[in-house]
Amino acid sequence: MGESVSLTGRTAVVTGAGAGLGRAEAVALAAAGAAVVVNDMGQAAHDVADEITAAGGQAIAVTGDVSDWSLGGRLVDEAVSRFGSLDILVNNAGILRDKMIFNLTESDWDDVIRVHLKGHAATSHAAAVHWRNASKAAGAPVYGRVVNTSSEAFLFGSAGQPNYSAAKAGITALTLSTAQGLARYGVTANAICPRARTAMTAATFGENEAATGGLDALAPERVATLVSYLASPASHEITGQVFVVYGKMVALMASPKVENRFDAAGSEFTVDELDEQLSSYFTGRGRYETYSAYSVAELEKPALAID
Repeated sequence: MGESVSLTGRTAVVTGAGAGLGRAEAVALAAAGAAVVVNDMGQAAHDVADEITAAGGQAIAVTGDVSDWSLGGRLVDEAVSRFGSLDILVNNAGILRDKMIFNLTESDWDDVIRVHLKGHAATSHAAAVHWRNASKAAGAPVYGRVVNTSSEAFLFGSAGQPNYSAAKAGITALTLSTAQGLARYGVTANAICPRARTAMTAATFGENEAATGGLDALAPERVATLVSYLASPASHEITGQVFVVYGKMVALMASPKVENRFDAAGSEFTVDELDEQLSSYFTGRGRYETYSAYSVAELEKPALAID
């Protein structure tokens, strides 16, 4: 392994790491040399930590709900006290409560926003406090990597996932803000939109019918490789970015662009003038010609064509 992608001597915190994508990420980071603080709600966190240790790596389990704001501080403290540093934060923990907007309950909304968005914010806050203090004490930038888990749902606005889509849009914005706010301290922050076959996505992606020997096209390990890279020294110039990742593909998303600009003839618009300019512009516009990035779906076929 090249020195620039090695994580030897680094310490990572991975949330939701008891199974699925989080587990694959924790295992990949450990394989690259990082000591890993494995977080999840129950025994699964201990099982993954034991798996890493049995393979010759370093890991401890810290159980708890990421939406408990104080857990963020505990994860940072455990990383520093047990392994001497905190270098990498991978936010993965999440739940699903899929409903159409007309069937959505208050608890469906609150639970998803709480675990996904608040959970990302709680750990990011704690890590940011640590890195800012460390940088000030050193009088120089420090090593810090944040990898957040967004979703293509925020790009499409999935009809059956208004809560999840909103949470993932919030996570993307949180990532951009984190990247801006921590740049001066040497910290990068990026978001990934993964497709991976896990227990949480079984209803979406089904069984492992894509496997043809070797890794399933939607194997979590494929995503974990990108996470390991983004956690490494080699990625130091990559921050504030959003990647779609699955199969044998990593796609970098571009920032939104201004499609058109409408200007009032005078100092302000009248309703009639808006009608004159906008109504004609949108006449006959297709259903999918919206802010939603439906073009991302066109990536699917080549990405899943595994040789």
